Amino acid sequence: MTVKAILESKGHDVLTLGPNEKLSEAIRILTEHKIGALVITNGDRKIVGILSERDIVRVIAKEGAAALDIAVRSAMTPKVKICNENHTVNEVMEIMTRGRFRHLPVEKDGLLDGIISIGDVVKRRIEDVEREANEIRAYIATA
Repeated sequence: MTVKAILESKGHDVLTLGPNEKLSEAIRILTEHKIGALVITNGDRKIVGILSERDIVRVIAKEGAAALDIAVRSAMTPKVKICNENHTVNEVMEIMTRGRFRHLPVEKDGLLDGIISIGDVVKRRIEDVEREANEIRAYIATA
């Protein structure tokens, strides 16, 4: 199973924000859409960073309430790990586990093409295991 198959199922839509927006706006979007991360782009779908709930907690712990007025660029993670549509679910799980993060932007031709979350990966793995179990049951029933 590949990232391409996951995106075909869930879609390519990704909420993004510019690096000069305020952290308070990022928090509003995360809360409103019940998501855990925003991909930061310059408006051209070129990935310049990612902002997760963990990034926000770190900057608030350091700056207090004043953090709400700082630019997203000051809180985001600028070195973003990415994947492409040809990565397998196992490769994506390994990247996320090694990097200790839960969101992985998908890039195609140098531009943002989607995002994969650990929830997407777990859901796909469960579907695969259930399908395999059903196939084994069907095989045993016909033997």
